[in-house]
Amino acid sequence: MSLHRFYPIFDDVSWLRRTLPLGVKLVQLRIKECSQSQLRDQLTEGRDLCRAHGATLVVNDHWELAIELACDWVHLGQEDLDTADVAAIRSAGLKLGLSTHDDAELRRALDLDPDYVALGPIYPTILKKMRWHQQGVDKLTDWKARVGKIPLVAIGGMSVERAPAAFEVGADIVSAVTDITLHEEPEVRVQQWLAVSK
Repeated sequence: MSLHRFYPIFDDVSWLRRTLPLGVKLVQLRIKECSQSQLRDQLTEGRDLCRAHGATLVVNDHWELAIELACDWVHLGQEDLDTADVAAIRSAGLKLGLSTHDDAELRRALDLDPDYVALGPIYPTILKKMRWHQQGVDKLTDWKARVGKIPLVAIGGMSVERAPAAFEVGADIVSAVTDITLHEEPEVRVQQWLAVSK
C-alpha cells in the first residue's frame, strides 16, 4: 500500500472539507478537546469525506473509536502505546503509524511492525511542548536506513520550503500542521504542498 507524500494533520473535520477537494490524499485528524459525541461525529464525517475523495484518514490516539467506526488507520504516540491494545487494532484490520523521537522509541516501534514510522520534531515546533528540541534533517537518513521499506514520516516545523530537503535525505512522507493552519491562505498553501510532494 502506497501513501501520498504530503500528510497534513488537522484538529477539526472542517479542514478536511476545505482541503480534500484540492487533492489531499493522506490526512490525520488529531482531535484533543471535545466531548465523546462530538469526537464520534467528527471522525464519522472525516471517514466518510475521505472515502468520498479517495483519501486515507488516519485517526490520532482514539483507537477504540477508530475500530468501532471501521476506520482504516490509527496513529499512536509513545504515551498512547502504553495503554493501547495493539493486538485489538491489528485484529480489526487497521494500519498503524507510530511516533518516534529516539533510539529506544524506534526499537519499540519496530517491534510492533508499524505501517509507518514518524520521526520528529525535525525542526523546532510551536504545536506542542516536547523534550526533544530538534532532530534535524540528517537524522532522517539514519532512521530510513533502520526502518527499511517501512514509510518514514518527517514531522515537526515542516514547511513547503523545508520539504524538499527532507525528501532528499530519506523521508518518504512529510507532515505539516501549522504551516497550513496558520497560513493566511491555507488553500493556496495546500496547493503548494501538493506541488512540492509530487
